[in-house]
Amino acid sequence: MTAQVGPGGRGGDEPVPAPPDDEDAQVLDLLSRSRTELVGRLVEASNLTLLVDLCDDDGRPTGHQAVYKPDRGARPLADFPPGTLARREVAAYLVSRAGGWDVVPPTLLRDGPLGPGSVQAWVEQDAGRRANPSAGLVEVLPADVDDPAWMPVVQGEDQTGRPVVVAHADRADLRAVAVLDVVLNNADRKAAHLTVDVHGRLRGFDHGLTLHADDKLRTVLWGWAGQALDGTDRAHLERLVAALDEGTGVERLLAEDEVGALRARVVALLAAGHLPAPPVTRYPLPWPLW
Repeated sequence: MTAQVGPGGRGGDEPVPAPPDDEDAQVLDLLSRSRTELVGRLVEASNLTLLVDLCDDDGRPTGHQAVYKPDRGARPLADFPPGTLARREVAAYLVSRAGGWDVVPPTLLRDGPLGPGSVQAWVEQDAGRRANPSAGLVEVLPADVDDPAWMPVVQGEDQTGRPVVVAHADRADLRAVAVLDVVLNNADRKAAHLTVDVHGRLRGFDHGLTLHADDKLRTVLWGWAGQALDGTDRAHLERLVAALDEGTGVERLLAEDEVGALRARVVALLAAGHLPAPPVTRYPLPWPLW
């Protein structure tokens, strides 16, 4: 399978929304002060990932849930320092919020039933989307599909040997995630790490493999590779640079060289003026793709 850059997309110069300070503050407060009661394990995840109810002091459910990833449940990795994945989850949220992307749900570090880890607000989805969170965002299509609404990324064959293509939708909000992933140096943007919540807002999660100092971008969103940044992209990036200069909190979560690399990526992306092409010296896609 070979990565293929798709045609240019629509993007659009939409205004960058202000960070949802009040909404996020309320959710973060709930995440920090609630008791967490285990509901069950999310078995699709490669690391221990638990769904928890957020309860009041008397143990009564508040009606809100969260995803809890204890540090002790993370598998050792050759290229990411041990004990850092939960911090990267929180740092990705802080970057998303500081730049005005509002893609990553509120996330914080706290203690839980299995010790310290990250706790992230659960993304509520319509019932029809739960079985396939990325439906309409990333799909496997016939290889001969000719639809400008879809941007091909990689070709292959299905289980019957029929030629197919993995493609993502040409959506402005999805394109914004592609820009954010370059900033985050996301090494694991699978299709299943994207969904649309009940309010119609695109959400991305599972950001433990991000913000490394070395280039590790692996994503299913290569369709906009080489495309020029638009005004919205630049507004997000410039806003993030200003926030990083003032302090976003990521400096307390990441190693010094990783914080420096983060700012350097943003500055380099602005200077280049376009999204990067897939690397030719390493595999550019996550595995599996979903």
